[in-house]
Amino acid sequence: ITKSNFAAALGEIESRVRGCDFVAVASRRTGDSSSSSSGAGDRRRWRRVLGADTAETAYLKAKRAADFSCQTSFLTSMAREGFDFNRCVYDGLSHLSRVQESMSRERIPIPHVGRLSSSSSPPSTRSSVADSIFMGRVKSRVEHWRKAAKEPSNAAEGSLVKSLRKLILGGDEYGSRPCLIIDVCSDHQVQLALEAVSHISNELVPIVVPEKGGEPTAVRVVLTSSEDDKNLLMAEIQKMEDEQNLRVRGFREVIDLISSSQKPIISYNCMHDFTFIHSKFLGPLPPTEHEFMCSLRMAFNNVIDVGHLLKEIGPLRRAKNIPSALSYLKRRFFVPVDLEIPFGDENGEKSDGHDVLRLVRLFAKLNHLLKITPDCQTQPGDQSTQIEDYSNVFYPTYTSVQEHEDEENIGVGVNTNVRKVSTENLVFLWGFGETSANDLKHRLKGYHVLFSEEFELRLADNTCAVVVFFRPGAAEELLRETGSGSASAENMASEGLKAAGFEAYKKVCRLGLWDADLADSLESVLAEPTSDHAAAPAEVLWSGELMLDINDLLES
Repeated sequence: ITKSNFAAALGEIESRVRGCDFVAVASRRTGDSSSSSSGAGDRRRWRRVLGADTAETAYLKAKRAADFSCQTSFLTSMAREGFDFNRCVYDGLSHLSRVQESMSRERIPIPHVGRLSSSSSPPSTRSSVADSIFMGRVKSRVEHWRKAAKEPSNAAEGSLVKSLRKLILGGDEYGSRPCLIIDVCSDHQVQLALEAVSHISNELVPIVVPEKGGEPTAVRVVLTSSEDDKNLLMAEIQKMEDEQNLRVRGFREVIDLISSSQKPIISYNCMHDFTFIHSKFLGPLPPTEHEFMCSLRMAFNNVIDVGHLLKEIGPLRRAKNIPSALSYLKRRFFVPVDLEIPFGDENGEKSDGHDVLRLVRLFAKLNHLLKITPDCQTQPGDQSTQIEDYSNVFYPTYTSVQEHEDEENIGVGVNTNVRKVSTENLVFLWGFGETSANDLKHRLKGYHVLFSEEFELRLADNTCAVVVFFRPGAAEELLRETGSGSASAENMASEGLKAAGFEAYKKVCRLGLWDADLADSLESVLAEPTSDHAAAPAEVLWSGELMLDINDLLES
């Protein structure tokens, strides 16, 4: 779809959206502000979603990633899949978000047919003496002008007489139709003028003319010759408004069609995709995850995250991407549902649009395995699950829609060691220098007696590790002892090790301290005075993998 064929294609898009069962969404970006292609990126990979992230911190990271970014590796991948950047530049679709459209309408006002407000009583019943005088003058002026306009023209009248008549009556022309311009200075006067005109004749069509700031400046009253002529005029005005809306909204027309259809929307990593969609097509991203979800549901009330569906099948919880999940299902399950995906070119390269086809194939297979049905098709006593049970569940997902090329070489491990862990059991450690996760875990056992208990450790980046204790209270005990400088924590202090709880990490994300290593960011927030108020603990899904290699998750 391009700018030149968008208007013609929009009707077909609308009919397809209305007739479909669901809409699948897969986005591609020109870059990712949190991707790592160098040493600096490796040091700051904590900016991506980790196993220690709650829905709130994952949203804060997704909010940052929604910012525009342009990187060579992403552009190369898109070009390899067939994306035509030259065509995009010269014939691509622009777009404005709903907030931007509202602002643009103030700068580029569009005349529209005036309609009386839907209040219980007309403006005249609540008007003052000045309003009554204004309405009387409008009605008298329109009646005299209408009477003169309907009189047959005298061919003997010269151009000077016609000009004087037009000047005295205040008449003008709207296309080939006579019209009268009534000056107004407020929305209230617009309503008074509309009521006065409505009492005169049905053949009059009032058009409100706004000024650059959006405030109305005049009401243009157009005289039509018949009911058919009036309908034709209304159609002309509506067409002009639709054309202007299409120019202003651009591709957002498609987003609005999907929104108004109320069809289920399928995505793979909803937090990743819909923070981007919200920021580009709805408005600025809200500060918190809860506000974001409330705002999103006003536009899309039924979003299904396929990443959440994967968690319903044990081994698929660790699937890194869509091809790995499809490969596992092909080997382990017989699902009589398939979707043909065209092969790439001779070099085996993918074509643009294949990501969303793979997403549809995966959703169809999961839909069959989990026996998911629409709410209206559920029968009493059957074993099916309503699709609404999976709606609007945005768990933190450690994957991206940009998958590996070779899906046959991607396996899914059978280790499904994924636990729900309270954030009260998490400790962030730094000051250990360069080391591996295994070596650091072994060293910690000699630093404090608490590390002789069951715990796991992951490197968030090269400077900071995340430790999870499985005994309730162990993390709090360690933080208390390291904070007070007790004798039991001397070994850790002598090695330069420092520790902080999840609230410090959450504050780092909330303040947006993304440009430093995680250790430096934690140092910054610990140096600031803290409030006594502590948020209620949340839960994270802790994976059994030794380390999160985000490079495996993003680059195709």
